[in-house]
Amino acid sequence: MAEENQVIHCNTTEAWEEQLHKGNENKKLLVVDFTAWSYGPCQLIAPILAELAKKNPEVTFLKVYVDELKTVSEKWGVDAVPTFLFLKQGKVVDKVVGAKKDELWTKVEKHAADASSIDDTSRTGATAIATATASESATATATGTAAATPTNTPTATA
Repeated sequence: MAEENQVIHCNTTEAWEEQLHKGNENKKLLVVDFTAWSYGPCQLIAPILAELAKKNPEVTFLKVYVDELKTVSEKWGVDAVPTFLFLKQGKVVDKVVGAKKDELWTKVEKHAADASSIDDTSRTGATAIATATASESATATATGTAAATPTNTPTATA
């Protein structure tokens, strides 16, 4: 296993399934690099992927060697290398075919931002609910206090 913020190499079907399961559980974006040892463009893009992993800790980056895990590659419809699949909760949400550095950067930034905005929205929603509840509670307390406090205003008699 790789350390945090690094590309995780999936060398067995079990390792692949484990990472896919973790990604589904924690709802993180997975960027999967389907690659080959002997193909030059795959080797040229590898340092770019490592840099993206360091700059995007909210994303999990995986590397699958198509020669080692042919069944996984076939199952996910990979027929060229490098192919980068962007997965959210087990579903492909985007794809980059080829060693296209700029396109890879752009799509990682886009999907990482989408994932964090979803997190921000859920946090904002929870904050709004907590604020509304606190506000309702304060209003109820103020109303109850006002009703319980007798008024000492003299009444006019005619």
